[in-house]
Amino acid sequence: MTNATPQASLPRQLFTMTWPMLFGVLSLMTFQLVDSAFIGQLGRDPLAALGFTLPMQQLIIGLQVGLGIATTAIISRTLGAGDQLRAERLGGLVVTVGATLVIILCIALWLLQTQIMAGLGAEQSLLPLIRSYWIPWLLSAWTGAMLYFGYSVCRSHGDTKLPGYMMVATSVANIALDPLYIFVFGWGLQGAALATVTAFGIGCLFIYPKLLRSGWIRFDLSQLALGKALKQLNGIMAPAMVSQLMPPASAMFATAMVAGFGSAAVAAWGLGTRLEFFSIVVVLALTMSMPPMIGRMLGAGELARIRVLVRLAVRFVVVWQLAIGLIWLLASGVVSELFTSDRAVSDVLGSYLVRVPLSYTGLGICMLMVSVCNALGLAMRALLVSVLRLFLCFLPLLWLGSQLGGINGLMSGALVGNLMAGVMAYLFYRQGIRKLALQD
Repeated sequence: MTNATPQASLPRQLFTMTWPMLFGVLSLMTFQLVDSAFIGQLGRDPLAALGFTLPMQQLIIGLQVGLGIATTAIISRTLGAGDQLRAERLGGLVVTVGATLVIILCIALWLLQTQIMAGLGAEQSLLPLIRSYWIPWLLSAWTGAMLYFGYSVCRSHGDTKLPGYMMVATSVANIALDPLYIFVFGWGLQGAALATVTAFGIGCLFIYPKLLRSGWIRFDLSQLALGKALKQLNGIMAPAMVSQLMPPASAMFATAMVAGFGSAAVAAWGLGTRLEFFSIVVVLALTMSMPPMIGRMLGAGELARIRVLVRLAVRFVVVWQLAIGLIWLLASGVVSELFTSDRAVSDVLGSYLVRVPLSYTGLGICMLMVSVCNALGLAMRALLVSVLRLFLCFLPLLWLGSQLGGINGLMSGALVGNLMAGVMAYLFYRQGIRKLALQD
């Protein structure tokens, strides 16, 4: 986007913006899996302690992603309108607000850790290990959030290559430091968090000087109409944060339904969910690369180009995700046996792969439309799409399918629910952009 002219080919722009994000997201997923594998070698208790941090991690990620979405939408729109100086000050405001909010949340989590652990049902024997882990873990969460805010400012200026490269570099550094900190230095579980602090800290030391040199962030915030800017940020950030917390809540309800069919069903569902993350990685990359393009076009009043861009992305997602679904369908027997030696788990996983991946087209379109609506400034519409996808389409169809056809019916319900959600999300986007056109 930074080098592309307004007349440049939209498919070329979309590809140029998306491929760095694709490799970046893949590298983050890989480092998280490897991190868990190293911690798993320490035994059951460290792995359990790690598990108790996951709900808190989702809370912090929800805040940082919500602010990141608002950053990309507002700064890119300001740049599209030609106000470079205001965009730079907004970048400084985002970093300041983000650093403050995340550190307040981390301090609150530290102070309330005993109550949180009691609420989550942690065993008393685990509490000393969790306490020793939480300070380095919270520090790693804050450092990761700061790095993410830097990425968001870069993306809002149309630079996805630097964040993509940095995601890969920090993930490789984390993987390299894990065995050194965990085993060689003998720091155990704390070492895993300190490896993340080191890798992300190096990333921050690289990316923030780049932002300052490029003039993408300024901290003369007294020159900015703070009240208006904060209201603008919160108008997108708050709904986006709530939207980010919807999937974890939905996952708990879905797992509870699956648990009614036994431990083999839960194990298979968990494996299927992990495969889903990798199956939709291209869509995740698109949700990061499209908002800055849309924001600039919106700021320049180019709604017609936005429509063309979204149609292009939707067609690609339909074809791509359908191909992924068919691959899982054809390979279901081999893959289910490869991932588990337990026959009962293998059978349920095979059933999952025959049904659920075919719905990734609907899931992908829904995710894309949430991202597009946020970029268009339609944050409440994006939140409504997220809520309706989970609590009107997905979970009710899951329950209905389980009542009609057991575990296989539940998975068929997931298939129908995701496809319905995709259609619903696209219709909501169409309605929203028509309203924007009438306002012009």
